Amino acid sequence: MAINIETKFSFSLPDITDVLLQFEAAHVPEQRILSCHTELSVAEHCARVPAQDSIGERIWIRAEGEFSVSYVAQVEIDRQLADLKTLKRLAPHDMPGEVVQYLFDSRYCAADTLQTLVQEEFSDTTGGARIAAIRDWIADKFTYAAGVSGPQTTALDSFVARQGICRDYAHVLIAMARASAIPARYVACYAPGVEPPDFHAIAEVFLGDPETEGGGTWQMVDATGMADPAHTVKIGVGRDAADVSFLTSFGMTDFGDKQISVTAD
Repeated sequence: MAINIETKFSFSLPDITDVLLQFEAAHVPEQRILSCHTELSVAEHCARVPAQDSIGERIWIRAEGEFSVSYVAQVEIDRQLADLKTLKRLAPHDMPGEVVQYLFDSRYCAADTLQTLVQEEFSDTTGGARIAAIRDWIADKFTYAAGVSGPQTTALDSFVARQGICRDYAHVLIAMARASAIPARYVACYAPGVEPPDFHAIAEVFLGDPETEGGGTWQMVDATGMADPAHTVKIGVGRDAADVSFLTSFGMTDFGDKQISVTAD
């Protein structure tokens, strides 16, 4: 099955400004880019750099005035899909070094603030079974509501409010997973069926690989229930939303229009 992506957005820069963009499907083994085409407005400077964990690329631009982005791609997914509840937790000392950073607190995901609650609420679960229980708990307790959170909203804020958008759901799940000593990271992605159509955010957790003794595997988890890992196109990953925003501006920016379409053949 192929996933078709069409993305357009624009913004205005009152002065010459550096902007970091990340919106393209990542070239990684779990997904094959069948075709892609990116169009950008003329910029004083434009350069590609590796993104977090070398998953995907970021694009540096330095520009002024109106700037527009257009991206069209077709992607085929071929990732490992496992029954989450059957996956074991790896002991921290058995984890590869590159995943250890995803055990730590980050800007939006302070796991230590939720540690006591997680241990009490999910004490009878471990590993993937705990992640599944956390996912289901968030889905049951939270209300998906646009406009109730903003760029400064943390996982703790969302936990208290019990409402938010995909970004907030992902942050809460990530914080609870880390509170359980399970590495978790934020995934920016495209997925068909997301309402309203937009860049989507889910979590990814690191658990025991069912196919490799002693190995580990990253598994996608979406507490909103909108994204199916079998049809989700990864853009990039990070410790939380701050690491993988589709647009990070280092100056004043007026955001304009945004149109995103994701469909499956």
